Amino acid sequence: MVAIASDHAGFHFKENVKMLLEERGIEYKDFGAHTDERSDYPDFAHTASESVSRGECERGIFICGTGIGVGIVANKHIGVRAAMCQIPEAARLSRLHNNANVLTIGERLIDWETAREIIELFLDTKFEGGRHVTRVEKIHTLTSL
Repeated sequence: MVAIASDHAGFHFKENVKMLLEERGIEYKDFGAHTDERSDYPDFAHTASESVSRGECERGIFICGTGIGVGIVANKHIGVRAAMCQIPEAARLSRLHNNANVLTIGERLIDWETAREIIELFLDTKFEGGRHVTRVEKIHTLTSL
């Protein structure tokens, strides 16, 4: 199951993501926004991130104007490794080396064809494991500063 979320600035790409996931036979849960009227990305990104953090959704695809805001929110959640990707190679490497489980993209920064390629790589690329496991495990180690 893939969690999808957007604000108003990512709404149209989110709707395209739903069609792409349906074409590929992938189940998803839409956490909103449900229109392109002004909305606040944390409202949707927090609830979608919680679903990934709790394991209800294996991955997430979050969209706002830049992908930055939803990414900041997502990375506040334990177990979420969100990667903002503007080029396909970043999506591939985010999965391969970082085991990213949330993809964030900006509808105002890239065209849909590029976004689709990024999303497909994110969905299709498996975590390489090996030397990267130890690094990924260190991401969620809590320490006091």
